[in-house]
Amino acid sequence: MTESKLNQIEEQIKSEQQSISYDIKDFTIEYYVQKYLTNEETEDNELYVPDYQREFIWETSRQSKFIESIILGLPIPLIFVAEIEETGRLEIVDGSQRIRTLSAFLNDKLKLGRLDKLTELNGLKFSELKPSRQRLIKNSSMRMIVLSSRANEDIRNDMFGRINTSSVPLLPMETRRGIFRGKFMTFITELASDKKFTKLCPIDKHFAERREEEELILRFFAFTDGLPKFNLNGIDLEYGGVAKYIDRYLDNQNEVCTEESLERKKKAFFNMLDFVENTFKDRGFGKYQNSQATSRPYFEAIAIGSHLALKSGKPLKTTNLQWSNLDKRNPNKLFQLLSGRYHTHKPDAIRERIEYVFNQLTN
Repeated sequence: MTESKLNQIEEQIKSEQQSISYDIKDFTIEYYVQKYLTNEETEDNELYVPDYQREFIWETSRQSKFIESIILGLPIPLIFVAEIEETGRLEIVDGSQRIRTLSAFLNDKLKLGRLDKLTELNGLKFSELKPSRQRLIKNSSMRMIVLSSRANEDIRNDMFGRINTSSVPLLPMETRRGIFRGKFMTFITELASDKKFTKLCPIDKHFAERREEEELILRFFAFTDGLPKFNLNGIDLEYGGVAKYIDRYLDNQNEVCTEESLERKKKAFFNMLDFVENTFKDRGFGKYQNSQATSRPYFEAIAIGSHLALKSGKPLKTTNLQWSNLDKRNPNKLFQLLSGRYHTHKPDAIRERIEYVFNQLTN
């Protein structure tokens, strides 16, 4: 290789390195939780979870294992955040599940379970520990990498992609396509490419080309068919979690679906799309006008609530939609139902937000 080529390589490396500026900081667990919770209800907290990471997917057993690791003094993965110049806030790029688990534990929203090392802690909450142990946990430190605000959005997005493709190679929907092949999976894929659906359902750039459209549609049918108990062939959403519940639903539908049942589902789905298009104009399934992303909890609430309203045969109320307008400075009931910190996909939370939309459209 020529000397000129080697110099070009070095110049490129230095140029790219200069565009990435970051600090490494150590803070206590108590500090992280305080920065996350203060003003969280109005979405003005200093350390915040971006909308594309709002779903809290860790099950109780995984949360408990993480807390156990902290108590045992085991190494904890770095929290990775990006400093947003316009607001001075810190956007969590990697670590939202950990931060929310810590917050849940310190606020007695998490009861430890299925621990195989510290078995004496099974069934306990934070407040039940000795005060000295509580202080030791709160004063434990975790390291955080802060990507400077000098790094532009392209760099932040690139960092997100690199972190998530290395730590979580495949999202559940990407995995399902390889494992649960069948007639119903093909049906979901076909619906996901419909132009009306893709227009009404903008996908966040972080999930582009990652089968998010199929994920949303599969949830629509799985939660609709699972109401009210969300228990399917031995898998209970409360204890098995969303991924296992949806896996079981998809696997079962591949076996039992018929041309007639698929046609009924297709008709119901497109009736719902027509209603959403005509009712929530300029918004569709976006939280706000001209949204560039679709929140899973919001999609589920609007889509399934609308479907149930249409199915009920009751007169529909579509003139006053003030209840559906979300404003973090003046949070209404729907805003509060969608802003759960810890249990965004527990059965009660799903039911409550779906029923709220249904009641607003029919009562």
